[in-house]
Amino acid sequence: MSWNEAPVIRWLLEDGRRLPTLAAVVGALGPRLLAQGAPLWRVRYSMRTVHPLVTAVSAVWERDGAATTPLQAAHGLEQRSGYIGSPMAQLNNSDHPLRRRLDTLTASDHAVFHELRQRGATDYFGLRLPFSSGSNGIAIFVTDAAEGFSDDDLSRLNSVATALTPIAEVFRLQNLSTAIAEAYLGPRTGQRVLSGQITRGDIETIDAAILVSDIRDWTGWSARLAPPELLAMANRYFELLDRAVSDHGGEILKFLGDGVLAVFPDAGNAEQACQSALDAALAAIDAAARLDPPLPLSFGTGLHFGQVLYGNIGAEERLDFTVLGQAVNIAARIESLCAGLGQPVLMSREIAERVRTPTARTERVMLKGVTSPQEIYTPSE
Repeated sequence: MSWNEAPVIRWLLEDGRRLPTLAAVVGALGPRLLAQGAPLWRVRYSMRTVHPLVTAVSAVWERDGAATTPLQAAHGLEQRSGYIGSPMAQLNNSDHPLRRRLDTLTASDHAVFHELRQRGATDYFGLRLPFSSGSNGIAIFVTDAAEGFSDDDLSRLNSVATALTPIAEVFRLQNLSTAIAEAYLGPRTGQRVLSGQITRGDIETIDAAILVSDIRDWTGWSARLAPPELLAMANRYFELLDRAVSDHGGEILKFLGDGVLAVFPDAGNAEQACQSALDAALAAIDAAARLDPPLPLSFGTGLHFGQVLYGNIGAEERLDFTVLGQAVNIAARIESLCAGLGQPVLMSREIAERVRTPTARTERVMLKGVTSPQEIYTPSE
């Protein structure tokens, strides 16, 4: 029985493209195809992405499913046994559609086909659809109709997939911009840039707790270790700092060579910002102590609370989103005292007065670039 794909394509081009995610589009597409009479049980759309953790994303709709399911594949996908020889691998490596009747499978067919067959599927149709960027999307349609897909079904599904592809490419570009912004700027700051705060001088003044952490004896480690070992060690340090900071509501703005600059905005509660920064510093030390194998290096962390400039600075065509101000300088100066005082965490009086954690004063010192003596504290338990 023939069905009409034109209303579905019209919906895709007029209304479907306005939905917020690829998963939402695929989730709404499946029922509309069913309503037109398409013999569908499953629809999947997959595409490669650029992300430090994810190599591909997919949206899946099933007729009997409760909701559309977003899927992500980590890097290294091509080397996994489940991918090698799979329908997805075949589609990625060919410009031709892949059609497989599932009622004639043999032992040589990939496990994916057998799994679909066990769930009641009868026919599989996949297409590789090129993007303007040179990458591609893959549309997959599966039916459980006893007679499978007809040639007319395949032609109409091809037209639907072709109409869906430029919409999917827009989502891919959105995912790309979000991944780059969040990977290089952090989730909070990345979203600010994506929302339009991109002009040089687009800066606001905020109160925040500042955390500066730095690896001790980095020069010595650089001399003693081969570059790959040095890089692996530094990355383990950065990972545990990032986890500790993000778990406590902060955001790393900069990896400063062998150090980290993180910010915990006030957001109307200075005491909580300061406590979160101290909790993050202590959590990082605890996490380092529990690493297996142990992290051979040690690091110091300095904390200060104050007013900072938060936003875009730089040249006309090369900008940086960062925090500037005396509060940042003081946090960095405090961190530099950690090695000499034998303390992993030091903080200013502005932090110590706002936290619940017991603290003890260790020194009263003059910091470079600061006109008055500063009282330095450390956690006392």
